[in-house]
Amino acid sequence: MQKTPEQILKSVFGYDKFRPGQREIIQNILEGRDTLAVMPTGGGKSLCYQIPALIFDGITVVVSPLISLMQDQVGALLENGVSAAFLNSTLNLDEYKKTVRDIKSGGAKLLYLSPEALATERVKSILREADVPVSCVTIDEAHCISEWGHDFRPDYMEIAAFRNEFKDAVCLALTATATKQVQADIVRNLKLKKPAVLVSSFNRANIFLNVQPRTDGLGQIVEFLQEHKEQSGIVYCLSRKEVDSITQELQERGFSAMSYHAGLSDEERADHQNKFIKSQVDVIVATVAFGMGINKPDVRFVIHYALPKSIEEYYQEIGRAGRDGLSSEALLLYSAGDIHRIRFFFKDKSDDESFKAEKLLQAMIDYAQCRTCRRKFLLNYFGEEYNSEYTENDCKPKMLPTDSSQDQNARDKKALQNQDAAARGGNSLQNQNAAPCCDICESGGLPLKDVTVPAQKFLSCVYRVDQRFGAAHIIDILLGSRNEKIKKFNHNFLSTWGIGTELSKQAWFELCDAMQNAGLIERVGEWNIVKVTSLGKELLQNRDKIELPVRIEFGAQKKAELALPKKKAVLHKKTELKDDAATQALFDRLKAWRKKFAEEENVPPYFIFNDKTLVEIANQKPSTRSGLLSISGIGEQKAKKFGDDILRIIDGA
Repeated sequence: MQKTPEQILKSVFGYDKFRPGQREIIQNILEGRDTLAVMPTGGGKSLCYQIPALIFDGITVVVSPLISLMQDQVGALLENGVSAAFLNSTLNLDEYKKTVRDIKSGGAKLLYLSPEALATERVKSILREADVPVSCVTIDEAHCISEWGHDFRPDYMEIAAFRNEFKDAVCLALTATATKQVQADIVRNLKLKKPAVLVSSFNRANIFLNVQPRTDGLGQIVEFLQEHKEQSGIVYCLSRKEVDSITQELQERGFSAMSYHAGLSDEERADHQNKFIKSQVDVIVATVAFGMGINKPDVRFVIHYALPKSIEEYYQEIGRAGRDGLSSEALLLYSAGDIHRIRFFFKDKSDDESFKAEKLLQAMIDYAQCRTCRRKFLLNYFGEEYNSEYTENDCKPKMLPTDSSQDQNARDKKALQNQDAAARGGNSLQNQNAAPCCDICESGGLPLKDVTVPAQKFLSCVYRVDQRFGAAHIIDILLGSRNEKIKKFNHNFLSTWGIGTELSKQAWFELCDAMQNAGLIERVGEWNIVKVTSLGKELLQNRDKIELPVRIEFGAQKKAELALPKKKAVLHKKTELKDDAATQALFDRLKAWRKKFAEEENVPPYFIFNDKTLVEIANQKPSTRSGLLSISGIGEQKAKKFGDDILRIIDGA
């Protein structure tokens, strides 16, 4: 008798229930309906095609952009006893021939291919000659087919031709980041036939969103890593030079860190990534070239040393943290100078490309400068709403219906109920609000402060330089700088020169961001020229009181400083373990066993079990094989393979 999706979920993958949205997507695929699914990174997209693949008679072809991602997925499937394969340049001739034989005989249920390989006549010929049909074509990272996506790849445009040849195969397009425009591009370019468009919540409730001014970049990273000792994380930088510099500084301070960027050899990049995946190094410092192929579930933090180019890029990168569902953090260190550096990359683009890039960047700037709940801002960007019964700082999203059919509306309603419960971490609002979701909410929101005098000084200075300079130059004038640019334009003779020494430089930048956020000023053009808006002009002329939400401490001190919020002693639990020595000791023994076993099999530790599974084992301490099967992440194959070892460790033998 054919197994149901629920039976496969439990027996093969070891999970008792589906995550929000998964069951609805699987049902559409099993019914033969083309589907576009937008799910957050770490939301369980892979199960949406892996489970149907084990039910279909034929083969499921998975289009994946990176070799490392294919290897990771296939390795994890094989560990669960699922027949899967890939065809790429890492295979030698004998391995390639064996894989082809498996495909043709129907021995491989899932085949992973790059979009380039998918377009070749050789691959099409292999699939035509197979004893089983192509039942499903899955396109991972489907946003790559849209020019409005943050990672457009022309090779993805060839997928439609492949689909045209294998017309009977149902198509599933998956992505973590797709605005309405990108969704429309995916449907059109892949030629999806009357597709179901299922948009799950973008809310990753376990990721704390933290944006701080970059006042001492390296020092802030070091302080953060000291608070997250021996945890796995990624530090993203804009340039190779920054990557190398920060990596060296961290290594000299005793941190386990390695670099990753396009300037390294293929061998070096592969070695550094492999060590990170296998938990032989804690921190990877990288450019955005790193990450798409990373499925490591125990990444506890992602740090951005500078502003990303778009919210889509930012969201995808922070989504690499906390894929196991445990508490994680996304820290963005933001400086206004990042904007000019990013716009430098736009100079060789066409007018149309520059327009798109500028629009995406502006949304990212708005996020970094926002003064209200960051999760609310982020989810609103992706089209999620909030129920009005909840307060300003609550982060409870409402999934938008995307299909007009009655059946789909019913599924959406059910998915929303499941999703709301998951977002709350249970059924109670109290659980949902157990911890703040971002730095703004953690501080209780930024209170309005009377900034009338410094704001008037800033606006007056903008007028006195004819609205022709950026914020940094305005602030230098207010602080009384004598740098070459000030003297070149004789700005040291302005009446506003040196009148702003009551604020520190960083405090002035904070005030500048707040004024822009409030619509008093705007930054325009390639050089971020500051101009006063009509509202700013009106407030200045009328001498109106100006109150803004700022992190500036105005006290008896001579110079007002930027006041960064102090973290609570324990913002997030590290592992969600029970708070007793015996449970912690058992967890440590399980991790040591997992590491040893992974090294012997030359696989990443999470191929064996992820941290969340080890936490459940340590908390529940099952004493039988059937008890192990009740643990999330332990299916029949893994219980058979590892059960005796785990029970001995629990027993203390």
